[in-house]
Amino acid sequence: MNQITTPAEAESAIAHVAGLIEKLHGIVEQETALVRAGQVRKAVALGGAKDELAGALHTAGQLLKANAKFLQRAVPAGGAALHRLQEAFRDVLQKNMIVLATSHAVSEGIVRQLSSDLARKAAPQVYGSSGRAIAPNPKRAQPLAISRVL
Repeated sequence: MNQITTPAEAESAIAHVAGLIEKLHGIVEQETALVRAGQVRKAVALGGAKDELAGALHTAGQLLKANAKFLQRAVPAGGAALHRLQEAFRDVLQKNMIVLATSHAVSEGIVRQLSSDLARKAAPQVYGSSGRAIAPNPKRAQPLAISRVL
């Protein structure tokens, strides 16, 4: 970790973190829009850039954390502006997580329904002693193979 010793270095470090947050903010918004539109492959393609920016943001954030007391004294307005930027980014992340969770739940529901339909079609149609059709035993169903490659 580097030590921040001048107000100019403090302003530069805060500006660097702010720039990283803004870039990551844009990528997360783009990912959210793509997942909402059902373009998951395009959203997955953003993963590399998102990971790289998140790593750089983590490293830069650790520098700010290590020098927090000096930053508060040297550039109090910069810290407040950075805090507002983080709040806006947190809101975008929250929306992104909701969209991703919804997409996951929907796709999981589709796969479960597909598996159930395939098991029902593969099972013989027989009637039990009550005269009603017997549902297939889920433990005896053929497994459903899925490719996780998008």
